[in-house]
Amino acid sequence: MANSEHLAKIKEGVKAWNEWRKANPKIFPDLREAVLTSAGLASADFSITDLSAADLNGANLTRADLYGAHLSGTHLGRAHLGRAYLDSADLSEANLREADLILAHLNGAHLDGADLSGAHLLSASLRGASLSGANVTDAGVGWTIFGDNDLSDVKGLETVRHRGPSTIGIDTIYRSHGNIPLAFLRGAGVPDNFIEYMGSLTGKALEFYSCFISYSTKDQKFAARLYADLQNNGVRCWFAKHDMQGGKYTIDQIDRAIQMQERLLLILSPKSMKSRWVETEIIKARKREVTEKRRVLFPIRLVPFKVIQDWKCFDSD
Repeated sequence: MANSEHLAKIKEGVKAWNEWRKANPKIFPDLREAVLTSAGLASADFSITDLSAADLNGANLTRADLYGAHLSGTHLGRAHLGRAYLDSADLSEANLREADLILAHLNGAHLDGADLSGAHLLSASLRGASLSGANVTDAGVGWTIFGDNDLSDVKGLETVRHRGPSTIGIDTIYRSHGNIPLAFLRGAGVPDNFIEYMGSLTGKALEFYSCFISYSTKDQKFAARLYADLQNNGVRCWFAKHDMQGGKYTIDQIDRAIQMQERLLLILSPKSMKSRWVETEIIKARKREVTEKRRVLFPIRLVPFKVIQDWKCFDSD
């Protein structure tokens, strides 16, 4: 439980609190389990303060000094922590769902098991932060610094929303032993040629295949999910939504892509079976199979097998 004197002082307001802290530098405030929901705490001095299990949901902590603060198990959902100083803070198991951490300093912070799902981490610095078991599902990043972090055990990295490029340090790649989702690396702006080379740096053998995904635009949602899953498992894909270039003939780009990729993954559905584009792509893949004497076409069926057997595109030449 919180120290009653310390709790009463913070409830007097930030100005009174900061003056009290300045006059009593040797006191380390105890605000454990304090209920400060939606409190206005902007610029408050919470350095080396025990806020374990406190309820700070929706609190305004903009520019607050939380250096070395104990925030283990603290509820910070929807809290505003923009420009807050959280260096070396203990945020283990903290609830930071949808928290505003834009421009926050989280260097050396302990975020093990923290829930950062939906949090806003744009331009935040996470140098040396411990993130084992942290959940970043749907978190927003961009111009975010990941330096000297182990990301191998972070949950939801492949779902992160990239608002711009981020910095992924070589030390982070080494500490993670290369176990970082490829979708996250690509979203952060790491080029493919480095990702391929990364395997040799970390001693992790990465197998890269290449596929062309053939689908109807009516199956866009399924195709996008397939693309993301393949990318995360080291399979490079040509996917029209991401790889089609403006200013060039569509048919020429598709021809070249089918010729360059090792395999064509065909999403078979009632919609794709009526698509002239898909039919053309299948014919080109079948011609490659005849010429190269190897399998190129790999159907992923969303229709009964009998329907596929009766489809004219699979008649033998």
